Amino acid sequence: MSGFLGSTVGKKYLMGITGLIWAGFVLAHMAGNMLIFVSADAYNSYGHALTSGNIIYVAETVLVLALIVHVYTAVSLTINNRAAKDQRYAVAASGKKRSTLASRTMAVQGSIILVFIILHLITFKYGVHYETNVKGVPMRDLARLMEEVFQQPGYVIWYLVALILLGFHLSHGVGSTFQSLGLMEGTYRNTWKKLSYGYAVIVALGFIAQPVYLFLFH
Repeated sequence: MSGFLGSTVGKKYLMGITGLIWAGFVLAHMAGNMLIFVSADAYNSYGHALTSGNIIYVAETVLVLALIVHVYTAVSLTINNRAAKDQRYAVAASGKKRSTLASRTMAVQGSIILVFIILHLITFKYGVHYETNVKGVPMRDLARLMEEVFQQPGYVIWYLVALILLGFHLSHGVGSTFQSLGLMEGTYRNTWKKLSYGYAVIVALGFIAQPVYLFLFH
């Protein structure tokens, strides 16, 4: 990358925009998955509708490219930040200047979440292929696969830990993007901050509710 996109500010914009693409996706994905609370047929019909057309390939391409750019810019900015901090302050920042735990561990969170995404794809997208029939239409029985996977205590614990980290990652990441776009200034600062926290909590709890429900009641 060169020019503006290769600068620190440009990379922050790229990381923020690609992060927002994934933020929108995970919210929509969480909302769609809530159909598991309605019925297995509703959930399977939703999954079939998403994967039966060509639009899925466009969406996957956009998400993969956004993820690659997001990871690349995150790694690049982390390396640049560490290089710029060769001379540490003797006294750590405190009060409002002190960074939060979420901000200090973004790289670790991102690495774990990346592993989670890969394992999630292996388990569900490329996992066991059960067949079912809904109103005369043959389709993949994703509900059965989900129920089987979330009967495993180890997988449920791993899933919950990953989703809690995702919540922290989203809360700080979305807020940082708003700040980079100049939306965290003035009277609306607290509003945007509350929106980023509220969004992260809704997404994390929505995803967490699914394995907990299936593990305890199925």
